[in-house]
Amino acid sequence: MKVIVLGSGIIGTATAWFLNKAGHEVTVIERQPGAAQETSFANGCQISVSHATPWANKGAPLTILKALGKEDAPLLYRFRAEWLQWKWGMNFLRECTPQRTVHNIHQIVAIAEYSRQTLQAVRAEIDIDYDCLTRGILHFYTAQKDFDESLASAAVMRDLGCPREPLTVEQAVQLEPALAHIRKQIVGADFTETDESGDIYKFTTGLARKAQERGVRFQFNTTVTRLITEGTGAAARITGVEVINPEGRHMTLHADAFVMAMGSFSVPMLQPLGINLMIYPGKGYSATYPIINPELAPTVSLIDDGYKLVLSRLGDKLRVAGTCEFNGYSRELNATRCDAITRRTRELFPEACDYTNPAYWAGLRPLTPSNVPYIGKTKFSNLFLNTGHGSLGWTMGCGSGRAIADIISGVQPEVNFAFTGMPMRHPIVQTSLSNRAA
Repeated sequence: MKVIVLGSGIIGTATAWFLNKAGHEVTVIERQPGAAQETSFANGCQISVSHATPWANKGAPLTILKALGKEDAPLLYRFRAEWLQWKWGMNFLRECTPQRTVHNIHQIVAIAEYSRQTLQAVRAEIDIDYDCLTRGILHFYTAQKDFDESLASAAVMRDLGCPREPLTVEQAVQLEPALAHIRKQIVGADFTETDESGDIYKFTTGLARKAQERGVRFQFNTTVTRLITEGTGAAARITGVEVINPEGRHMTLHADAFVMAMGSFSVPMLQPLGINLMIYPGKGYSATYPIINPELAPTVSLIDDGYKLVLSRLGDKLRVAGTCEFNGYSRELNATRCDAITRRTRELFPEACDYTNPAYWAGLRPLTPSNVPYIGKTKFSNLFLNTGHGSLGWTMGCGSGRAIADIISGVQPEVNFAFTGMPMRHPIVQTSLSNRAA
């Protein structure tokens, strides 16, 4: 079967890889000159099953209200005269109940754990150098209230097979000695030994090269303008995708099946077809610093809970990413938010890096209100979704690609997940976070 994949970030590239392995003829369409040039370019680089707690939880509304008007707040919601943003916000609030939070944790952990195992299988099969570290993720807290509240989520994830274990301050510093400088600020921590980190850009571009060697065709510098449909009801299908090729000419490409993997830009592309995805772009920032004193820089990937930052060692560099700004599709860098990242990183590791000339970057995370992505079928018989992975695209990427390749091939995916247009194999047993906390 001929399949066209729209988008070549980690989601689209992994989709193309697994479709090719399933025996399909695959073409990837990408407007940028290469793979992983947008949201997959410079994120926090964590494979973080342990960080699966949805942003929508009982404390989120108050967090957003407290952040209003603060340019350096970790979560900044800029209200706009934009219906999608307001509708997304209302749906987000509905996901903040304890019951919905637990339901969403089940979903996210399922696809994230499946994806980590799939990534490990890919790594064993092909050689890609991407600064992989399998030293786990250490999540540390500087506010007692935040640490206390984290215990319930960690317990739910342990029940789901994710070994997120609480640590004392002494254990945290012993695990990562680079934290000794801020030892007095830390009130508690948890650690997930099975989590990983690695450069998403290096992995995605490496996987794209391997896919090309296997026959996958990547059409870069090619902009998708619309999907062409025919038929109605159960007979509705996509007949082609209209693009502007590198020479500036409009042309239509045909295939038997199409996969939407364009992240935040999936929304405007599908709206004319009557598919209204609840995805809003959350602008995330990152900074990359050269390491000048390796013994003072962390070697365990970290999450700084109070500042909502993730930190990953990438060879001789330190990548620090986080914060989220809800402000439409702009990727313009906000100097105040960039400075806040550097200021905090310098507080954590003052002598570890050269902070004089950071490499700042911003990307648009495709956020759903629940943090659960869209993976599966649509009302068009040959159009499939693999989008809306939010801040966990790297964590969920390989598993999502493998699962959608199975679905397109007519195979039931191994993971128990609520794929769009398909029933779950096993119902989720609800567990109350409030009961966990008691």
